Formats: sequence, structure tokens, C-alpha cells
Amino acid sequence: MGVGISLGGLSGAVAKEGAAGIISNAQIGFREEDFEQHPFEANLRAMKSEYEKARETAPDGFIGFNIMVALKNYEAYVRHAASLGCDIIISGAGLPTDLPKYVDGSGTKIAPIVSTNKSANVILKYWDRKYKRTADLVVIEGPKAGGHLGFTKDQLKEYDEKTYEEEIRDILETVKSYGDKYHVHIPVVLAGGIDTKEKVEYAMNLGVDGIQTASRFVTTEECDADIRYKEAYLKAKKEDIRIVTSPVGMPGRAIMNPFMERVMEGEKFTPKKCLGCLHKCSPAEIPYCITERLVAAAKGDVEEALLFCGADTYMQDRITTVHEVIESLMG
Repeated sequence: MGVGISLGGLSGAVAKEGAAGIISNAQIGFREEDFEQHPFEANLRAMKSEYEKARETAPDGFIGFNIMVALKNYEAYVRHAASLGCDIIISGAGLPTDLPKYVDGSGTKIAPIVSTNKSANVILKYWDRKYKRTADLVVIEGPKAGGHLGFTKDQLKEYDEKTYEEEIRDILETVKSYGDKYHVHIPVVLAGGIDTKEKVEYAMNLGVDGIQTASRFVTTEECDADIRYKEAYLKAKKEDIRIVTSPVGMPGRAIMNPFMERVMEGEKFTPKKCLGCLHKCSPAEIPYCITERLVAAAKGDVEEALLFCGADTYMQDRITTVHEVIESLMG
């Protein structure tokens, strides 16, 4: 949902309905006039304006940011989000080891994204030992999620339903043990491929406290993406959705298009300019610039874009509203 898909418009609408509206800060300033010259400063300004837009829509709603550990200036983005007064920061794409320090003194809650029991235990143990605190929420992101995945390609092949359920239960036990130590209940939210009421019920029956969904909200009127991006979801067939190559070294799930076909065939696309998104990126070595291609997606240049999506995106067949999506999931 990063780079222009979930901004103030979508997150505000979700929060207004009583759910948690989450703004992605990944290259959030791509529409600012000076973005290419000063991406960091542009992103900080856009974080403020998009948060204010969401807050105007949902004055009493629960609104937060998703901020990836892999980003350059991660600490500065987290501190800025907390200073804006956001309710929560959700953080993945790496382990957010020092997240508690960055929000210290604010009222902002913190939530790591984990995919395995091992990663859940590592981050909660680290926070416990170094900061004498625990998570306010834990997000489990499963193998059917859209975008970058916290699994190797081999792990994705191995994850059948039984294996997945066992991993979730193990994570729940780990989270409970840390909650018990601090005499709190740490809510656990399940994400990845949850797009129907039946899947919500299945998730809740596993023992989680809530669910996170993304792709269903892309095809809403309130989603911040260009209409052509939304239409790409509606046109996608099951066979169009693939695990693709990403410059960040992780597998990702996306809709195949002419650009990604060429990438999968080995063609490389030299970045026009480094826009300073990922701290471990080497522009001379990557097959393409992820910021360039995600910006193209948000602006509707769908033939030349990276079109991240969830596993069951092909089941969507019309533009709907945030209210309708939430009713269909929770009604």
C-alpha cells in the first residue's frame, strides 16, 4: 500500500468507519514539486499534510503510519510521525529494534510486523531486555499478503494451511508470554489474503484479536491511487498474479504486466536518479528502481509499473467504497 496507495484519503475513510486507518510513509512525498531534488524533506511535509487530511475526515478515529525499517532516515520518519500525534506506528521490512526509543515520551503505540515465531520472539525479547517494555500490538503477516513478503521463495512453497496455522499458534503463545510478563494483553492482528467474511471468521477462530486487509481497499472510491491502478486490479486474472523479483532482495507478489515480463526475462532498467528510499540499495546493481516503478503505479502508468497486490486480487470485480468493504468483512 506504499507510495501513494494508502494516504490521507483512504486512511481517513477507514478510521471514520471505526477501524484503524494506516498511512504508508514510503516515498509519501512523491507528488511534492521538489521530491526529486529533496525527497526526505518532501516526505516529511507530505506525512504532515496526509495525516492532517486523515484527521480532518476522522477527528476521533484511530490513525497511524506504516514505516519500513529498510528505509533511509527511518528514525527521523518515526520521530516525525510520533510528533504529529499519530496513534500507532506499524513497522516491518526488517526488525524495528529501536522503535521504542524513537517514540519515547509520546503517546504513540508501536507494533512490529512478524511472519514467523522466530522473528516475534527476537523482537519482543530485544525490547524486553533493552527497553523494559513490550509491543502494544503485533501484526502477523502471512504468505498470501501483497507486496514484499517476509518469507523466502522456498518457504512460500512449503507453507500449506496446516503449517501456517501452527506458526500462528506458536506466535500467539510467544506474544502471550511477553504480555503476561507485563500484565497486559497484547492484541494480535492477522494479515495476508483476508478479503471475505469467511476468512475473517477463520482468522478469529485461530485466536487472533483482529485482521488487517489491504488489497480490498485498493478498489474503493476513497483509495488514493489513480483509477487506472484500481482498474488493473479489476482486470487481473488469477494467472496474472505472481511472485516476482524485487530490487530489495525479497520476493514480492504483483500483477504481471509488460514491465515485469521484461524484468523476469533479465532486462535491467537503470534508475534515472537515486531517490534515497532504501538504506541498503545500490543503484548500479539493482534491476530497476522500486520508487520509480511504484510511483508509476500510483500515477496510473500501469504498463511500466510495479503493481503490488494480494494473492486473491483477481476476485475483485468492481469499484466499491470503504464502508461496503468493511461491512462485507465484518457485517
